[in-house]
Amino acid sequence: MRNLFLLLCLAVGLAACTPSPNTTSAPPEPEPPTRMVTAPQDGVIEARLQEMGIVLPEVGPPVANYVNAVRTGNLVFTAGKGPAREDGTYVVGKVGADLTVEEGYEAARLTAIQQLAALKAELGDLDKVTRIVKVLGMVNATPDFTDHPEVINGFSDLMVEVFGERGKHARSAIGMGSLPRNIAVEIEMIVEVAD
Repeated sequence: MRNLFLLLCLAVGLAACTPSPNTTSAPPEPEPPTRMVTAPQDGVIEARLQEMGIVLPEVGPPVANYVNAVRTGNLVFTAGKGPAREDGTYVVGKVGADLTVEEGYEAARLTAIQQLAALKAELGDLDKVTRIVKVLGMVNATPDFTDHPEVINGFSDLMVEVFGERGKHARSAIGMGSLPRNIAVEIEMIVEVAD
């Protein structure tokens, strides 16, 4: 009987032999939720920076053979930046010897401003940022220094102040034996952006 059924299915076509929707087969798997990527309205981030008294500097050319940022799809990868002051000088020295944790925190905050400037130069508009995804913070520190997270909080805190929930990110904060030009911190990030 089963063989006759199979022959009939082949003759009529396989579609005729598929179970009807009223059978007790398992329901189809639900589709995964779609994540909506939205950005705030134009000018919100610029206005917030202005309220905070932050002026983004002009982004200078890279000091070696690299670019300040690379966009691939909806992700922007920024090159490492250091703590440049408004006058163009850098915060230098080792945290734990030449600088306190608080001074390191301020250096990381200055670095955040540099990264925002590089991001704006790449995107044209910071309102396109939908998420700060990942931050790598490197601290020029003495071998016995262990408060790297507290230093890099200077960067992270500013990202959250500027972008709110979208500024919260995954992060690594690590100590280095040295950094280029003896800068106190160097920080890079990965950012998700709207089209």
